[in-house]
Amino acid sequence: MADKELENKTRTFPACCDVYEEKDKIILKLEMPGVTKDNLDVKIDGDQLAIHGKRPASGEKGTYLIREIPEGDFYQSYTIDDTIDRNKIDAALEKGILALTLHLKESEKPRKINVVAK
Repeated sequence: MADKELENKTRTFPACCDVYEEKDKIILKLEMPGVTKDNLDVKIDGDQLAIHGKRPASGEKGTYLIREIPEGDFYQSYTIDDTIDRNKIDAALEKGILALTLHLKESEKPRKINVVAK
């Protein structure tokens, strides 16, 4: 897999992530301050949702006393199941947060069953 090759050639780090479920969708929110849309690649391949990007160097010239903000490449992947509509995934990057909305397939959404009186 190309992503595994990428992982082995570059120093990667995970982005902090929250995952939660709403009515008909699953939301993933990943922290990525300093990352622009141009430095971000989100793709789906089979049951793998992969997020790869690059956080640029801060450009600070001083000597670091503490350095906890990673720079360089990051890579994260998630396995998604058959309840997700792979053709209906939305992504938005705002204020350093990447929000991915994974919509459930219509057949997987809860639906009301009408009862008929006879």
